[in-house]
Amino acid sequence: MAVGIVFGAGGILTSFLIHPRSKNRFKLETYECGLPTQGASWVQFKTQYFTYALMFVIFDVEVIYLYPWAVSFENLGFAGLIKMFIFIFILVLGLWYAWKEGALEWR
Repeated sequence: MAVGIVFGAGGILTSFLIHPRSKNRFKLETYECGLPTQGASWVQFKTQYFTYALMFVIFDVEVIYLYPWAVSFENLGFAGLIKMFIFIFILVLGLWYAWKEGALEWR
C-alpha cells in the first residue's frame, strides 16, 4: 500500500515540478491546434451518434466473451451451455429494449 502511494504521489509531484510553465494567448485558447477558429466553436452534436457508438462498444465487448466459451465448450458441459444461453438471452433482451426505445432508428 505504501509503495503504491509513494509511486502515485511521486509521479504527481514529479510532473508538477518539471512541467512547462509558459502561458501565452495561444495556450489559453479553446483549441491549441495553431489554427484560429472560424465561426462559433460550439457545434450541436447529435446524441444519436454517441448512442450508436456506445451500443457498438457494448455489444462488441460482450461478443468477446463468446470466444473463451467456444474454446472451452467441451469442458463446460451442459451447465456451461445453459449459462451461455442465459448470457445471450440478456444480450438479446438489451438489443430488443434499445430497438423498442428507438435507439437504433437513424433520424
